[in-house]
Amino acid sequence: MNLQIQIDESLDKSIVHLSGEIDVYTAPKLKDALLPLIIEQKTYLEVDLKDVNYMDSTGLGVFVNALKLSKEHESQLTLVNMQDRVFRLFQITGLDEIMDINSTIRGVDE
Repeated sequence: MNLQIQIDESLDKSIVHLSGEIDVYTAPKLKDALLPLIIEQKTYLEVDLKDVNYMDSTGLGVFVNALKLSKEHESQLTLVNMQDRVFRLFQITGLDEIMDINSTIRGVDE
């Protein structure tokens, strides 16, 4: 499956809507979309993961990199609407303790 990325920008924030799978093949596309938003444009970035049904460690790496950059550039990164099975990856690795994760969708296994 592919990864679809839609970016909605306003004056004070960007919202990135993701749909599909984040893996070794699609992670570079995600990285290319997220990192410029953190570095160049906005101080607040929200990533909506509602329609992401699979993520591997490569995807986690993209979000760790994005978190580091957001701290360097004094911006805020928030992950929202995460399906339970994706959220478990963040829990297993302890990333749920250091990342701003809101509105987790529990029990969605469609």
